[in-house]
Amino acid sequence: MRLAPVRPAGWWFDAVLLVALVGLTAALTAGMFFGLDRAVADWADAHRPTAARWIAIVLNYLGQGTPLTLLATGLAGLLAVRLRSVRPLLVPVTAFVFTLLTIGPLKVWTARPAPSASSKEPFLPPEQTLPLFQDELPVRFAQSYPSGHVANAIVWYGVLALLLAPLLADLGRALPRRLVLVIRIGPPAVVLCTTTYLGWHWLTDSVAGLLLGLLLDRLLHRVPWDDLPLPARLRRWDRPFTRPV
Repeated sequence: MRLAPVRPAGWWFDAVLLVALVGLTAALTAGMFFGLDRAVADWADAHRPTAARWIAIVLNYLGQGTPLTLLATGLAGLLAVRLRSVRPLLVPVTAFVFTLLTIGPLKVWTARPAPSASSKEPFLPPEQTLPLFQDELPVRFAQSYPSGHVANAIVWYGVLALLLAPLLADLGRALPRRLVLVIRIGPPAVVLCTTTYLGWHWLTDSVAGLLLGLLLDRLLHRVPWDDLPLPARLRRWDRPFTRPV
């Protein structure tokens, strides 16, 4: 069983993403980039008319983890029925486990308030909304870092692209590579911009979500889904789906 190829190839890019995420977290712990975060948040507050705010709110729904999970699971189920294979269902299950074990725990551990924590409950002084590791705050007020919307968008749109290609192939159609790029890049980029513009996350929260999401996405795409060993009872539902039979 060999790992599936990813682009760029090799583990060096994964290492870069991980080092960048750790480095960003360490820099924020030391108080760096607070000026940049504050400047971006203040600019967004000063340039957020009602119409633009509502447009951003609607577009930000592209990064909602629960609907994306349900959509991916539905596509996987449809593909599983059409191919008589349980393997497509392994993709959303694994993605859910990956996001569950990384995004939430990191948010709780880093304990960072959102920019809006100074304008609504718990009404912190503006300077107190920037630091990480504010463990004295209730958990619900300190879960800003990293951005779950951004990380979820990268992971789940990558999963959708992975499932759409074999589903369309089974219907006799091909998924154009340009459309794959649009699916995988467009929504996460929109979510990153809107979640920062709305003041729901600091800019560095969104960058951290981007780094974490890309790392998880690469791990998911390395999995050789067609070659994973399955129990004997599933042998009749063991057909490959990422490559032709």
